[in-house]
Amino acid sequence: MTVRLLLLAVAIAAAACRTMPVADTRARPDAGAAGDRHATFANPLNLSYRFVVESLPVHRTAADPLITLFGHDYYLFASKSGGYWHSPDLRDWTFVVPTGFDLEPPAPAILVLDGRMYYTAHRSKALYTTGDPRTGRWTKVADLADYPDPAFLLDDDGRVYLYHGASLNGGISVVELDPRDGFKVIAGPTLLMRANHADHGWERSGPDNLGAVMAEGFRIAPYIEAAWMTKHDGTYYLQYSAPGTVWKTYADGVYTSTSPTSGFTYAPYSPFSYKPGGFIGSGGHAATFRDKRGNYWRVVTMIVSVAHKFERRLGLVPAGFDADGVMRADNYLGDYPQYLPGTIATPLGGNRTGWMLVSAGKQATASSTLDAHPAANAFDEDVRTWWSAASGARGEWLSVDLGQPARIEAVQINFAEQDARARGRSEPHHQQYVVERSDDGTRWSMLIDRSRNIADVPHDYVVLDSAVRARYVRITNVHTPASGRFSIRDLRVFGLGDGAPPAEVRGVTVQRDTADTRTAIVRWSPSAGATAYVVRFGVAPDKLYTEIQVDDVTSLRTNALNRGVRYYFTVDAISAAGVARGTAALSAEHAPAGALRQAAPGPLGGR
Repeated sequence: MTVRLLLLAVAIAAAACRTMPVADTRARPDAGAAGDRHATFANPLNLSYRFVVESLPVHRTAADPLITLFGHDYYLFASKSGGYWHSPDLRDWTFVVPTGFDLEPPAPAILVLDGRMYYTAHRSKALYTTGDPRTGRWTKVADLADYPDPAFLLDDDGRVYLYHGASLNGGISVVELDPRDGFKVIAGPTLLMRANHADHGWERSGPDNLGAVMAEGFRIAPYIEAAWMTKHDGTYYLQYSAPGTVWKTYADGVYTSTSPTSGFTYAPYSPFSYKPGGFIGSGGHAATFRDKRGNYWRVVTMIVSVAHKFERRLGLVPAGFDADGVMRADNYLGDYPQYLPGTIATPLGGNRTGWMLVSAGKQATASSTLDAHPAANAFDEDVRTWWSAASGARGEWLSVDLGQPARIEAVQINFAEQDARARGRSEPHHQQYVVERSDDGTRWSMLIDRSRNIADVPHDYVVLDSAVRARYVRITNVHTPASGRFSIRDLRVFGLGDGAPPAEVRGVTVQRDTADTRTAIVRWSPSAGATAYVVRFGVAPDKLYTEIQVDDVTSLRTNALNRGVRYYFTVDAISAAGVARGTAALSAEHAPAGALRQAAPGPLGGR
């Protein structure tokens, strides 16, 4: 009861920070209809991620998520969270600490059957049920085998299947269970797919999909895991993750069949969910679900992996199927503000607000700085770096000069918890702060007042009461919890910069490696005004559903392609003033061929 009252108070306080609609579609990167700006969010989700309880470096984590609709609420389960959340709208969440089962086994799975919810997880070896998950009271109903990374499917005919698998160079299998006879196995396990990084470039391990090299000199095989099954228009879409949860290249591919237990073939447009760029990366180990309006979404694992390799967060992206049955997840500018489920009639391809990032790469100053954590880190669009003050004292501050006045709509503050000593959920962990704005860097006025905040807000996303113009933004510490230092991964200011959007990208060329067609190099001429680019590609000129965001560079090497598949590419230009979409899709086979196998591996983008 105390936790619920606390979250209710926070929700009431947050309502004061919502803004009235403002019409300005100039910077919209898609053609979606304008929605209620009150109902917006930015990835990663601003949840009360639990601190680890093991004797590891202090860090927060949540991973391997799923969201399911039960009654009138959405329920969110994730590994290493010490419980689960429920929400009527996917915005205001209530946390539940359940009883009746062990909370620590990872990769939870949920089945909703006959008005009840059933739960299992990797290594739990049991099935539990409740008729009211709000109460947190669960009862064991069956023993199960140890199914790694399990996922249920309740088919239209009432039959129940459990998909599973998690191993190096492994695969995904299925068993059929009988819910009328203690969930005993009727058939299986049957192997449905296996790793194939020889043909699927994106399955290769490492941050660049070239195969991570161990100290001993051998390359790590991909980790195949995270089965999920979606049935759509009579087709079964078997989703899986590779190459590993520690890399931003973590992604999801798909096999399809007309049967739930056999005949699966690889979808050549895989990975259909891929996000190696941007502020926070990864589109892997996800669950596909439908919102109350019937639209598809995916809740995904996103990667930090600095304090510990399993330091992770959660994200939410629109998903669905095109007219040809191609499955897709919309990761385009996937950590910019977008509308919550239920706000836009058709969110897939049209869910972003059009608010751009106006703070990236701008000049920063601070009250103090801890060695190796300079102020510039808070504006480098990388969740894996951060600024830290020398202390957690009241009055420590961080300021950014946007370079010129900009229109500000929302702010996301991603806290870093430098030197925090927290463990689990045993103590309050609420950050208190204020954000101010200025035209000259001298005279300041209040923008956001969180000086009395009592909620855990590790990725606090605040929409202003109304859009404002300012050149300078400053955040000042009021209270930093857990004996830590005031520290911020990134202070992200969203709105619109002055001036025109960048020019359309010209001079795009694509070289496909003739020796290894899993690799291609895309090059382009600089776009006037651009500060970043998005390379989009796909298996047809009108299906450029995969994207890689890079900084202000003029080339991209991708090693994530599939052998034997023809691709088309285009490049978009991004700036604080908007987006210029590429209008021509270039076929890799139409560009000059090269022998890229001799080129040195590089980062995602390079000059």
